[in-house]
Amino acid sequence: MKPLYLYKYPKTLLNRGTGFLSGYSHSLNPYTGCSFACSYCYVRQMPVSTFRDAEWGTWVDIKKEAAAVFQKEYQKAKTKGPITIFMSSSTDPYQPIENKEQVTRSILEIMSYDPPDFLFVQTRSPLVRRDIDLLLRLGKHVRVSMTVETDLEEIRRHFSPYAPPIAARLRTLQLLAEAGVPTQATIAPMLPSSEKLAEILSQLVNRVCIDDYYMGDGSGGRRTRNLGIEALYKQLGMEEWYTPSAYRKVYERLKYYFSEDQIFISQPGFEP
Repeated sequence: MKPLYLYKYPKTLLNRGTGFLSGYSHSLNPYTGCSFACSYCYVRQMPVSTFRDAEWGTWVDIKKEAAAVFQKEYQKAKTKGPITIFMSSSTDPYQPIENKEQVTRSILEIMSYDPPDFLFVQTRSPLVRRDIDLLLRLGKHVRVSMTVETDLEEIRRHFSPYAPPIAARLRTLQLLAEAGVPTQATIAPMLPSSEKLAEILSQLVNRVCIDDYYMGDGSGGRRTRNLGIEALYKQLGMEEWYTPSAYRKVYERLKYYFSEDQIFISQPGFEP
């Protein structure tokens, strides 16, 4: 599926951290829309999607001249107190088109010379490895959180066929760790997985976060139910994975390889 790309000229890049992200001073979205089109994405139920006359995943707005807008906002925000940024809350900052447009990289370049108190980069794209040089400049002020919702490629294809393959994400985590970039693996939303997932992640990271629809979609699972995601579990005969207690299965597996202070459940795993 090839999305429609549109150029927009934003007036603002930084938004106040609220709700699930209330631990942050700001959130930042270099793009609007997301070409990964994950079936379970809670953003499908948010105004940015519902007020658009096109299906989520079929369009991406590219924010032109974003660096100039960001730099002005960023400098002003820094005069008012500590700056902690979550990137991104309603898109992946490493859209495939980022390889060409470099909106995210241009923003990282500004922060690399004058770091925020903390930057959290949430992605599922191997493209983040391109920016290892800038991430290293940020040092302890950054954490890259790579989404690895399952270790089973057939499950990934069932729920998010347009998202990057799991193997590529795991390889990227390895490269980031080897380079010295602070990282974590985020099993979110938690999908059916094998018992090997915990062992695989333990070889790549020393910090992992689990989240599911009930804790993480901002509505206690209602947004996800409205998307009809349960039907996808029924197609696989895996309804037992679509329950509020299912995350305990993965948590217990992780405890065999990680200490309890290395495992985070939902919101605390995303906080600064």
